[in-house]
Amino acid sequence: MNQHTYIRAYLAGIAVPTVVLLGVMAGYCVLRYVYNFPVPVERVIVFPMAVVPNLWGLWNVLFIALRSRWQLNIGLHGALLPILLAPLGIVVTSLLNFTIPGFAAHAFPILAPLALIFYYLAWKYLVGFLNGVVGLA
Repeated sequence: MNQHTYIRAYLAGIAVPTVVLLGVMAGYCVLRYVYNFPVPVERVIVFPMAVVPNLWGLWNVLFIALRSRWQLNIGLHGALLPILLAPLGIVVTSLLNFTIPGFAAHAFPILAPLALIFYYLAWKYLVGFLNGVVGLA
């Protein structure tokens, strides 16, 4: 089971956001097409659906590769990922001329720390558990 360490790390990393985004997309489809909720995010939904799971997987590979050099907690390592994802998301929305609603700027001081806490907990408990399942812990 010691072969292909980085592939196992990548697969353990992409599992959590893939399942979460599947649920988010199902909820979005129900709201948009069943209840005719006017949220046209089709142009920017590609970013979270394609980039976020891949970055989680690569971030987990980076954690496995660096764990012998740095003794960083997996939760803290995961909490650093939104600091990379947020600017990428802002660049994508600006390139696609997608306007961010005004309430998002007002909610940022509250949502940013909550995102860091969510990422910390998701990485500490979910990705850490999956790393143990595939024999990387």
